[in-house]
Amino acid sequence: MVDGTYFSNDLCLVLYRDNDIKYTQLYRFSSGEYYQQIREDLENLRILGVQIESITCDGLKGTIKAIRKVYPEAIMQRCVVHVHRMANIWLRQKPKYQASIELKHIINRLPNIQTHNDRIYFTNQLKAWYKHHEAFINEKAYSKVTGRWWYKHKYMKRATTLISKALPNLFHYLDNPQIPKSTNGLEAFFGHLKDNLSIHRGLSYENRKKFIQWYLHLKNRIQE
Repeated sequence: MVDGTYFSNDLCLVLYRDNDIKYTQLYRFSSGEYYQQIREDLENLRILGVQIESITCDGLKGTIKAIRKVYPEAIMQRCVVHVHRMANIWLRQKPKYQASIELKHIINRLPNIQTHNDRIYFTNQLKAWYKHHEAFINEKAYSKVTGRWWYKHKYMKRATTLISKALPNLFHYLDNPQIPKSTNGLEAFFGHLKDNLSIHRGLSYENRKKFIQWYLHLKNRIQE
């Protein structure tokens, strides 16, 4: 699993963690999740002889690009929870359009897909929905202010685009139960780390980094 989490003062921890043995293979301190850095990290893992069968990630463009560049043979599993959450953000809590209401209903099935029959039913519903509402989804209006055309229902368009791009890599976990369907395991790990760090409020920037380094080291020692 590959994911990043953020602390105060623009401190970002990017973690590369083996889900099977619960072991952190590599980590990086940065100010964000950037393509060049993630590519360099994956290249270092490759040099170290780490064989990767699959990578579960949240789908950031830089992360996807880096994975395809360094580990093109690895299965890339999009985090189902992330796609579900982001689609619901774009669709809003109480959508006003019928098309948005219907899509929200379909998307809310996503976290519960456990079989290929579930997947087929989900994708068929999604295709039927898109075919029925395609003209509405892609409806545009012209802005005299900017001199450009824009999507009238931009949030629904964004949700639709998100799902469409993620779909080819959403269900690899159905073929291999060892592939984590989400990065929830990392989210829980990050949550426990932050809970422990919060006990030591007032640490300087460098001391917070040292605390995190020791935390990761000791967690790995437990698994050895």
